[in-house]
Amino acid sequence: MTRELVYTGFITADGIVDSPGGAVEGHPNGGWVFRTPFDADAYSLKGEELADTTALLFGRRSYEAFAPFWRDSEDHAAYRDLPKYVVSTTLAEEDLVDGWGETSILRSTDEVARLRDGEGGGIFIHGSAELALRLAEADLIDRYNLLVFPVLLGSGKTIFPSGPRGQELSLRESAAYANGVVKVVYDVTH
Repeated sequence: MTRELVYTGFITADGIVDSPGGAVEGHPNGGWVFRTPFDADAYSLKGEELADTTALLFGRRSYEAFAPFWRDSEDHAAYRDLPKYVVSTTLAEEDLVDGWGETSILRSTDEVARLRDGEGGGIFIHGSAELALRLAEADLIDRYNLLVFPVLLGSGKTIFPSGPRGQELSLRESAAYANGVVKVVYDVTH
């Protein structure tokens, strides 16, 4: 039995996931999520995902950004007791955030593949664009839960491999919202 590995995140209409929360994240046009008018319904996917989430997976930089904030955030309280995995060759055990539940460090894509091949439910990747791209290139992503924002950045980090590829996606669910955000949930059918 294989666990489902799900990438969940915000993405622009041209496929960029770089710096949705602000320019401090690196992209000069960062913060694009907050320039789109707020519509609570457009974010309903985030609440719906909780039923399927049995573990969280992060790259090092996303873990270091999210863990201190999410640990104390009531909006993310449901994540506190879930197992967390951080993929990093440089993170040390003493660098892990205290008080945010069980956290394990994985050192390679192969270790992620072994985790995915184990027992349990859905493993959700938040942020972590470079990790998601590497896992997509290794054919380890099973589903994409995306909120597509009506923004074009032209360049930046993406989660999709470039170059020749024959990967196919099957639409599981979609919805459009008044603020121009579109929810798309794709299963990777290979």
